Amino acid sequence: MTHRPRITEDGVSAETAKALRAAMLRLFAGKPQRTDGRLTKENLWREAQVSRATMNRAQPILAEWDAHVAAQGSATAGEASRDAEISRLRKRLSEKTGECTRLQNRLQAAATAIAALHHDSQALRDELAQRAGHVVVPLARRP
Repeated sequence: MTHRPRITEDGVSAETAKALRAAMLRLFAGKPQRTDGRLTKENLWREAQVSRATMNRAQPILAEWDAHVAAQGSATAGEASRDAEISRLRKRLSEKTGECTRLQNRLQAAATAIAALHHDSQALRDELAQRAGHVVVPLARRP
């Protein structure tokens, strides 16, 4: 005669319930031992080292799983941290892009002013040369 484990209110043996809850805690903490850590039911039964069918009989445990995932989202702690870092970096990139656009606009305005001043300076040199009858030599000539 084989001994069948006593089924608990979780719908599975006490040992299986313990394994499923331990696996659930490891996955929620972002410290998986046997899976990639994503918060999926497939990872839950694999992490607990039970069959899918056994996990499916543990309806109260699955209800706890579903409630946690619904409240916390399906992102692991590592994924949440990564997503927060990506969000922070996107915000910083947006700020820096705005700063670059403002600086580019200032640079363009400065280049326009310098070009206008150069044009005015050249016009004044030409006018002075016509009045005085000689060429005005610029202070510094660049190639």
